[in-house]
Amino acid sequence: MPQSEKELTQKTFANREHAFKHTPFEREFAFYNDVKNGEVDRVMQAMLPLGVGGSGVLSEDPIRNMKYHFIVMTAMITRFCVEGGMEMETAYTLSDLYIQRVDKCVAEKEIHKLHREAVFDFTSQMSRLKRNRRYSRPVVMAIDYIYDHLHSKISERDIAAHVSLSVSHLSRTFHSETGKAVSTYIALQRVEAAKNMLQYSDYTAVDIGNYLAFHSHSHFISTFKKYTGITPGEFRKKYFRSNWNMEDNPGD
Repeated sequence: MPQSEKELTQKTFANREHAFKHTPFEREFAFYNDVKNGEVDRVMQAMLPLGVGGSGVLSEDPIRNMKYHFIVMTAMITRFCVEGGMEMETAYTLSDLYIQRVDKCVAEKEIHKLHREAVFDFTSQMSRLKRNRRYSRPVVMAIDYIYDHLHSKISERDIAAHVSLSVSHLSRTFHSETGKAVSTYIALQRVEAAKNMLQYSDYTAVDIGNYLAFHSHSHFISTFKKYTGITPGEFRKKYFRSNWNMEDNPGD
């Protein structure tokens, strides 16, 4: 019997004895498919920390084990994103950059943080790629401008100048294609960004509101509640790291 076959038999027996099962393929496939389709919210809800729940042991060294899982995950995401339409050179370069970064990590906390960043980066880029296919060039440019300036004051006049349209033309075109007014779209994108930061970062609600250029903390609270039905504080208490098997820390 070849050595590899003998080891496989022994490992399979040990897994059965300890009731260990790898993550079902369907669940993994669904996760990678959501990344490919740019489903940011679904990905963030479904994503688990590296090395948790049926991930398998690739090394007896905990840090090396996490790095190996990170590399496998990045390779899978890269191929799904290329299949979904991401430029091959872009996808593989992004993959190389994240693998080089994880190679320098020395603590589990660093790898967990980089894991979240990499998944969010790939998924966000696929989301933007989907938008590019759906809307006219001026609207795509407007959406990208909004996305890139969520942390600063945004006016329709500035967006119109950026896409070389009059304010009225931009307003009509944007509403016609997205179904939303420019101001509503900006508010929704800020709220979505705030939700992710409240759930996955340690920043306080006040800091998040300031970072996302809300006029005041009361404005942040009222806008957030308008589109989610709850306040930022209530959202954090309910969802902060809710899928991460970590100690809750609701914060402010």
